[in-house]
Amino acid sequence: MKTLDKRLKAARTLSWQNFGRRITFYLPGMFRVDSMTGKYPALSITGSRCALQCDHCGGSILKTMISASRPDELVEKCRHLARQGNYGVLISGGCSADGRLPWGPFIDAIATIKAETRLFVSVHCGLLDDPDAVRLKQAGVDQALIDVIGDDDTFQKIYHLPFGIGRIEASMVALQSAGLPMVPHIVCGLNYGRIKAEKKAVAMIARFKVQQVVIVALMAIPGTATRTAPPPEAEAVADIIAEARFKLPHTPISLGCARQRGNYRLETLAIDAGVNRMALPSDEAVARAKSYNLEIRYQKTCCSVTRDLFGPDW
Repeated sequence: MKTLDKRLKAARTLSWQNFGRRITFYLPGMFRVDSMTGKYPALSITGSRCALQCDHCGGSILKTMISASRPDELVEKCRHLARQGNYGVLISGGCSADGRLPWGPFIDAIATIKAETRLFVSVHCGLLDDPDAVRLKQAGVDQALIDVIGDDDTFQKIYHLPFGIGRIEASMVALQSAGLPMVPHIVCGLNYGRIKAEKKAVAMIARFKVQQVVIVALMAIPGTATRTAPPPEAEAVADIIAEARFKLPHTPISLGCARQRGNYRLETLAIDAGVNRMALPSDEAVARAKSYNLEIRYQKTCCSVTRDLFGPDW
């Protein structure tokens, strides 16, 4: 613990040096807390369909999203969400058997959404090649979220894919070449709760220019293959956060919403490690931030959103 404490203190100090003594807490659009909902809903362009059926999700997360499986439906629902005062949308969906989303038919729809509304648009892009990355950029997508895994074994076992993490790296090259800002996500404990190659994932990300890094942790989602797997220890996740800070000293780091609920130790250790952003903070997390005399800001969007829409309270 003394070694971890020293690492967290060093990471915290570095974070404060580069970003100031502040933190922003986020309420994403898929969640409701104390009668409040976020203003950044998620839509699925495949409805609840996903051919990949990854062990940690099995398509379950898609069921929490707004279904928009036709381009005209996506446009109309985003128009409606804009009229309701939402700040932006996360466009996601299920993957084909090769880990890709069907962006082609939806490119013009996204361009229409960007032209007609002021919505900030994030896409959970999946694996993609240069043409798709360029077209998403040209359509006006503001940022691409991409899962980064550090070893072939975890990638193949959990995602049911026959190839290795070179495809993830190729997708990141495509995004960077297209000039589409990317926000890598690392799922700690993805390999059935084991911390295996998360630090290798950090090293992979550090080779690219990224907008920020989001750290999340395996959740026990009912009905999934990993539902009985123990979540990774809070200390192990905090250590990954510290590693990300050391490898990417000038990149904002967030503790994302996909993590075990009620794990207050994880949240407080993340603040000890100097995270700049956190989704769905507990009272304990807010108290830890106050104990460091941090400036606290609140925003009703995904924690990946770079547009400043924060306030002094929810």
